[in-house]
Amino acid sequence: MLELDKILEKCGDYHRLQAIMLLLFCIINLLSALHYYSQTIISFVPKYWCIDGYTNPTDAYADASRQAGSSCLPQRFAAGIDDDAMTVEMNVSAANLANLSHTCQHFDYELYMGYQSFTSELNWICDRAWQVTLGQAMFFVGSVVGSLLFGFLADSLVMEYLRPSLRTVGLSICIGFFYCLGSMAAPWIAVLLHTWRGFLLATSAPFAIVPLFYFIVPESVQWLISKQKYDKAVQCLMRVAKINGRTVDESVYTEFIDECKRSQLHTKSGPNLFGLFVTPRLRRNTLILFFKSMVITLCYDAVSRNVQGLGISPFVMFTLSATAILPACILLIVLQDRIGRKAMASMSLLLSGVFISVTGAILFCTDRSGGEKDVLLVVVLSVIGRFGVTVAYNSGAQYATELIPTCVRGQGVAVVHVMGYAFTFFSSYILYTRSFFQPMPEIILGILSLLGAGLCLLLPETLNRTLPTSLEDGENFGKNERWYNFSFLEQRTQSVDVLAANAGSQSIRDNGAAYF
Repeated sequence: MLELDKILEKCGDYHRLQAIMLLLFCIINLLSALHYYSQTIISFVPKYWCIDGYTNPTDAYADASRQAGSSCLPQRFAAGIDDDAMTVEMNVSAANLANLSHTCQHFDYELYMGYQSFTSELNWICDRAWQVTLGQAMFFVGSVVGSLLFGFLADSLVMEYLRPSLRTVGLSICIGFFYCLGSMAAPWIAVLLHTWRGFLLATSAPFAIVPLFYFIVPESVQWLISKQKYDKAVQCLMRVAKINGRTVDESVYTEFIDECKRSQLHTKSGPNLFGLFVTPRLRRNTLILFFKSMVITLCYDAVSRNVQGLGISPFVMFTLSATAILPACILLIVLQDRIGRKAMASMSLLLSGVFISVTGAILFCTDRSGGEKDVLLVVVLSVIGRFGVTVAYNSGAQYATELIPTCVRGQGVAVVHVMGYAFTFFSSYILYTRSFFQPMPEIILGILSLLGAGLCLLLPETLNRTLPTSLEDGENFGKNERWYNFSFLEQRTQSVDVLAANAGSQSIRDNGAAYF
């Protein structure tokens, strides 16, 4: 809304209120990171051994020391030792032995730094490991419900109070630094508190301050205008001016409201979300956006939580993986407006897919040969894969916002995000496939990333374009583009043409001077 940007310049769009809003946004990102990864951290699975059938716990520890990994069976039976004398000594009958080979009731754990996880406390391992996977999947069912429920409140979000030039840089820095900080700190808060209950309490209690934000941040003026609540819109603008120490004449507010009323008189009831599926090109682009959102959100969640089974402490791996968040946001700021949206989305997914696939190949070769995995190499490749998918995830929202026509943008973008969250339900099951085949999660995630990268090439570029406003514009947008057309290549071609034209003009002038 152009009128709003003009009046905000007078009320202050880069002053005290904006600083407060950015600070609150930083707090939200810090708390969100702690909350988002909480269900992962409370589910960490330490090394474990079955101790059923041992009369002396010392024997269990001695056998466990010879076992490098975890085991769902008593160590003597799992190691294949079939000494009759040993069986007699343990006083285990053949029937009991057969029973022990299928189920185990008592386990001994090697806790990570003394941290008691939800999984180790309830013995959700071995034949009960599916319960952890189901619990993590249900977390995202709640996310979808919450997105739909609070989506109605999202119309009164308030980033419109920030100067347009401040939104990309300011918000990206807030997300990059504080979300990265929260992600890196989360596992060590768990270690410090030793129990999953203390961790959940420490990461959930601070959310009690969030409802207080309502008394600090004003409502959205655009939303109030759309609901024809003109008096409340003026009150919000006056409050902004007061906080920023600005004095605005009463006539400015009156003129602003009059312009809004005139604009609404000429505005007819627009199309709905289903208009995106009526025409072929717009339908194809919309479906690609849906699939891209599902792939990016799924891969982002799965890669960020894929910290176990890599030969390193999951606490350390989680922190190392989280270090990719801030550089990804900085790279987005630097390159997004230089190389274009399509190149950023496709190249980042390609980068992520390649490195995740290579990680899976290394795990496959190691698993097949039975040798030791190169932990450092696996960690580096995993972090690079996290970096690529983070870039793709952060750039995806802006791409969808620019590509969906203005008349249905709010509805379209909301559904794109919800589809992404819904597909994330499967991320925990993808990680669960590691129990059947070590590199399977990397294989699945790598294939999905590469497929998403290829489909992004079919989308039109939005950088330096007149964005679609109507459904007809959306159908014709980028109609003559090909999959290999990128914004940065067009800019380079234009620069070469300009240089050639300047050189030609100079040659003509030189020849003319020589002639005379």
